[in-house]
Amino acid sequence: MSEAVVPVPAGESSGTKQGWGATAAQPDPRRWLILAVIGIAQLMVVLDLTVMNLALPSAQKALAFNNADRQWIVTAYALSFGSLLLFCGRVADLIGRKVVFITGLIGFAVASAIGGASVNFAMLVTSRACQGVFAAMLAPAALSLLTTTFSDPKERGKAFGVYGAIAGAGSAVGLLLGGALTEYLSWRWCLYINLFFAVVAAAGGSVLLKRQARTPGARLDVPGVVAVSGGMFCLVYGFSNAALHSWSTPATWGFLAVGVVLLIVFAVWQTRTDHPLLPPRVVLDRNRGGAYLAILIVGAGMFGIFLFLIYYMQVSLRYSPVVSGLAFLPMVVCIAVSANVSNIVLLPRIGPRPLVIAGMLLLAGAQFWLTHIGVRGDYAGDILGPLMITGVGMGLMFSTALNTGTYGVSPRDAGVASASVNTGQQLGGAIGTSLLNTIAASATASYIASHAISHGLPTKAQDALIQAQGLVHGYTTVFWWCMGIFIGGAVVIGALMRSGPLQAVAHDTPAASAAAPAAEAAHAAESGTLDAAGAGGAATDPVTTPE
Repeated sequence: MSEAVVPVPAGESSGTKQGWGATAAQPDPRRWLILAVIGIAQLMVVLDLTVMNLALPSAQKALAFNNADRQWIVTAYALSFGSLLLFCGRVADLIGRKVVFITGLIGFAVASAIGGASVNFAMLVTSRACQGVFAAMLAPAALSLLTTTFSDPKERGKAFGVYGAIAGAGSAVGLLLGGALTEYLSWRWCLYINLFFAVVAAAGGSVLLKRQARTPGARLDVPGVVAVSGGMFCLVYGFSNAALHSWSTPATWGFLAVGVVLLIVFAVWQTRTDHPLLPPRVVLDRNRGGAYLAILIVGAGMFGIFLFLIYYMQVSLRYSPVVSGLAFLPMVVCIAVSANVSNIVLLPRIGPRPLVIAGMLLLAGAQFWLTHIGVRGDYAGDILGPLMITGVGMGLMFSTALNTGTYGVSPRDAGVASASVNTGQQLGGAIGTSLLNTIAASATASYIASHAISHGLPTKAQDALIQAQGLVHGYTTVFWWCMGIFIGGAVVIGALMRSGPLQAVAHDTPAASAAAPAAEAAHAAESGTLDAAGAGGAATDPVTTPE
């Protein structure tokens, strides 16, 4: 049945009538326990994006693999995760989110246990690839469960505030946890720790989550799966190869070119097939499309804050891994506060557009501050302020984009909409890794070469100082670029998103049915989602039985 855009009268509880994706069903009385389970699972996935970074030197020493192979510990995870997200998101819609969620948890735990017990490089990199596969199942299933569990506007704001805080702060927590586990236990515990999270979440999910009925008459878009999975694989591999080698190597530009072609083929195919993997109605809404793009842009720019600031603290300022992780705690606190304030207080009043713009401008301001760091920097004067501003900006941006990116979709599309959010983050991270690594290396090499020439034959002390200054110059160059990325993102998102609060959407209610033809046509015309028949294609799709 069609979705209709229905205004909610002031002061009326939309949990019982029309709300943000509300249905006639009463809310699950165990929904806050479900949120805890989803939060634990999401924390595990986000932690694993960074927790292994600090463990890599120890793992390399223990398993005796070279520097070129070291990058594959990160790349193997990113390749399988990024390329399978949309496929797994649609599978969650078709066969049930609970099944995919529990399967992802169990598989992720088994892969983590195998990785922690690795006796050689091949075993470790294979386990990381398997982690990525099950993370691709887990991440969209978790977010779509959150979307379908919370429909009341006020409760949805609180739930997405918590979820957004986890998504934004999880990477920083991963750095802290990875440093502590590596320094006081072993690098293997950076993988074994996932068993605790997975067992708790799987037990809670098995008890609390309801089984979702299969979508009647729906089929999997196999050509779409092949095209988008192949395209994402090629893009992630191409960007990762650029970070390892150069942009001019055939393995870089060749894979990037093939990836772009496959994604274009995928986009064209989605407009022609009867059962699209990613229905155009999901991404062509201006607010949702803007949210996906915002996640991608910030994913690319945030790489500069995390990786190069860690380099600066550990290489230039000689901080230990644990101290480096602790240095990010103020940012984590700011993310948690900002994410909840933005979703609970601000988003219902002013809508997503000003929040995403403000978040990106705050991130740009933090990067500008970081461009002033020096070889002998000070944490309180040079790092603490930018980190706190970054936390506020990330809280505003991430929680709002996550909420908006899954807002207004019917239950049958919740999984693939959630996967689109995660896909943007993965692709943005791959772009940021390759682009900013290249920029930093080039800036550092140019600085050292020019200053070495100007000093003639420098002494050892002068040479060491030039090397240290060259590294810092590389970091600050990256921070300038990140500032530009965030400012450009604010401009693009500002032009793309609609002004004003999000409109309420009601599914399958009598009022919605009566209002559907005119309201949906007007909304689709504004969003650019009308198909040839003028109904956006929503009315002809099978509707999933709500959980």
